[in-house]
Amino acid sequence: MDMGTRMFRTADVLFDMGIGNSGGKNSLTRSAPLANDSQARSGARFHTSYDKRYIIKTITSEDVAEMHNILKKYHQFIVECHGNTLLPQFLGMYRLTVDGVEVYMVVTRNVFSHRLSVYRKYDLKGSTVAREASDKEKAKELPTFKDNDFINDGQKIHIDENNKKMFLEKLKKDVEFLAQLKLMDYSLLVGIHDVERAEQEEVECEENDGEEEGESDGTHPIGTPPDSPGNTLNSSLPLAPGEFDPAIDVYGIKSHENAPRKEVYFMAIIDILTHYDAKKKAAHAAKTVKHGAGAEISTVNPEQYSKRFLDFIANILT
Repeated sequence: MDMGTRMFRTADVLFDMGIGNSGGKNSLTRSAPLANDSQARSGARFHTSYDKRYIIKTITSEDVAEMHNILKKYHQFIVECHGNTLLPQFLGMYRLTVDGVEVYMVVTRNVFSHRLSVYRKYDLKGSTVAREASDKEKAKELPTFKDNDFINDGQKIHIDENNKKMFLEKLKKDVEFLAQLKLMDYSLLVGIHDVERAEQEEVECEENDGEEEGESDGTHPIGTPPDSPGNTLNSSLPLAPGEFDPAIDVYGIKSHENAPRKEVYFMAIIDILTHYDAKKKAAHAAKTVKHGAGAEISTVNPEQYSKRFLDFIANILT
């Protein structure tokens, strides 16, 4: 067993994901993963396991090299924080060879809930230059909006002081670690579940489908085969609207009582494999010339990136 395999197995235990046991393997093999219409600028493709616990993302050979570079320190960090982190929860990295073409992929815990639908999502970097969703992106069923969209929407994350304090403490430790590794260009992925909207859609669905035979009783997440025995994702007791199991949906935070809407937020750091190398330094210089030295461009050194990122996120929590 190589070092990478041992480290991924340790991470699996710390994150309590069970990917190394039959339950975790079933998530990835029992039914075909669901294709996601999201696509990164790098061309990366995404799939979601049928039970929505895992994300499978294709990565480049450069990402693979960077993963090998950081894996030992990442593993040490995860152990020291006992898995209590907003960093991507890497659970395995694989290589497939099809017709002589190598494809690399990484498996991570899904940031979003396996049962609470996300109605709006944002990819936030703390930068304002060219940080809005394209018209092509906006045409998707669930677009990924960006920093300027978040600001222009007048959006805020309404969580109570205790949750805010715990979240920012975790975030600060995580981004300080990323800065030490000279990593940048990561994002905070934010998914928003609207509780009242979900309730209304459930009522409408029941009214439309109430007469159909063999309808779902609503206890299985979308995409779960109906014959799945004792699916471990389902709570022993039915969950009320907007409720979730924090042992499974580890990134979920409820809005506070005085929020304009009753919401649940799912937030974590994604895309941490970009190293601030000579190519990034050149991109920083070019963007500075184009947009000016004071512009909030995304390509900056890791220390500056982490500080700006933290400041931006702290300002959107209320």
